[in-house]
Amino acid sequence: MIVRAARELAEAEGWDAVTTRRLAEAVEYSQPVLYSHFKNMQAIVTAVALDGIAELAVVLRDGREAGGLRGLAEAYLGYAEAHPAVYAAVFTRRTDLAFGTADSPEVLRITFGELYAGVEPYATGDVETLTEVFWSALHGQATLNHDRRLRPAQRTDRVEQLVRLVTG
Repeated sequence: MIVRAARELAEAEGWDAVTTRRLAEAVEYSQPVLYSHFKNMQAIVTAVALDGIAELAVVLRDGREAGGLRGLAEAYLGYAEAHPAVYAAVFTRRTDLAFGTADSPEVLRITFGELYAGVEPYATGDVETLTEVFWSALHGQATLNHDRRLRPAQRTDRVEQLVRLVTG
């Protein structure tokens, strides 16, 4: 309930609006009760991020199965656009999550695995590194799209260029 309230408030008003006071009011708990469930606000953001990364894994799988690497790329960017606060929790806000380590939660490995599965058929060398490059480019596009730094009309062309770079 707390995670859902944090997510809804962040999506509606941005992460700056998510305070323990507002969350406590939204879920009808006192702040001390809220802290009995989560150590701090960073732990709440981490919980939102874990929910988001699990959703993203499904979205990526569906996009990849329906449209290959292009479908995967579009699914990634579509998720970032449709859920900007959750995307920020996963990839830009401070969390307790460790990416790319032995201690990474399973859901992070599963989500990376979806990206890997899309890139693998085209890799001629280190698949993991090529996947990281592809992911980095998608993340850059998602972030720059959100901040309106890129030309909106060129979104599809950027995806096409990226896919061509990976597929040769």
